Amino acid sequence: MRSRLPPLNPLRAFEATARHATVAKAAEELNVTASAVSHQVRVLEESLGVDLFIRSRARLKLTPAGEALLPSVRGAFEMIATAVAKVGETVVAGDLVVSAPLSFTSRWLARHIGDFLHRYPSIKLKLIPSNDDKEVYSPDVDVCIRYGEAHWKDRSVTLIEHPSLYPVVSPALMNGPKAIRSPDDLRHYALFCEHAGSWMRWLMEAKVEHPERMRVLEIGNAHIAVEAALHGQGVALGDSISVRDDLIEGTLVRPFKATVPSRHPYHIVRPPERADAPLASVFVFWLEQHLSESA
Repeated sequence: MRSRLPPLNPLRAFEATARHATVAKAAEELNVTASAVSHQVRVLEESLGVDLFIRSRARLKLTPAGEALLPSVRGAFEMIATAVAKVGETVVAGDLVVSAPLSFTSRWLARHIGDFLHRYPSIKLKLIPSNDDKEVYSPDVDVCIRYGEAHWKDRSVTLIEHPSLYPVVSPALMNGPKAIRSPDDLRHYALFCEHAGSWMRWLMEAKVEHPERMRVLEIGNAHIAVEAALHGQGVALGDSISVRDDLIEGTLVRPFKATVPSRHPYHIVRPPERADAPLASVFVFWLEQHLSESA
């Protein structure tokens, strides 16, 4: 039975590539070259005798064989992480300080953190809602989730996800007296966002005539913009992480398929000396798995 198991590295490369849908992002996460990831995936495909991905110039797509394999591989890695955490209670017991942007903390992390606390009851977690670099270089912070260009010197940086941006609106406003059926209908409403340029990019992508005539309001924080949309005050430009649960729950509606990439990706930033610390590693693994499962 053991002889039938493929090597661990090809499985890691497969799981990361499937989660990100690109070899480049998987390589960034695993801290290896893209060619190394491609090679490892090929090794796994050859050992199994099947193709796991449909390859194109854009994003990779899993074949039926890849879709069948992924849940088991993902579950196996999570079981390994959980088992390692349980090997010694003292290994995963202690204080863990995590800093993340307000929108990420309030709109995604706060909705899922109970699972982490349930899995690791001996970890005393402190969350700091911030996207300030002072926490990145603070000796008191173990893990930072940051939205930015990955220019953090002397830090271990891992890409999490580069979100997409698209309009979101409450169902009541969507189907109200001035129903939203085409991008041009957005001119009847206030358009909320953190940066007006993002709305302009989306409006041009959606081929809206005279986008400069739209009423775009910079509202200071993406979290506040989405809250305004939830309460029917207008339309927010949401990112694919922050509004994911709202769309699933039906409290927000996505009226159009058009998307534009956000200005920056989200990253995990850690001091290099803590990159492999047990508490931080457990949290990062949990975070990556939960984000991929809710995508």
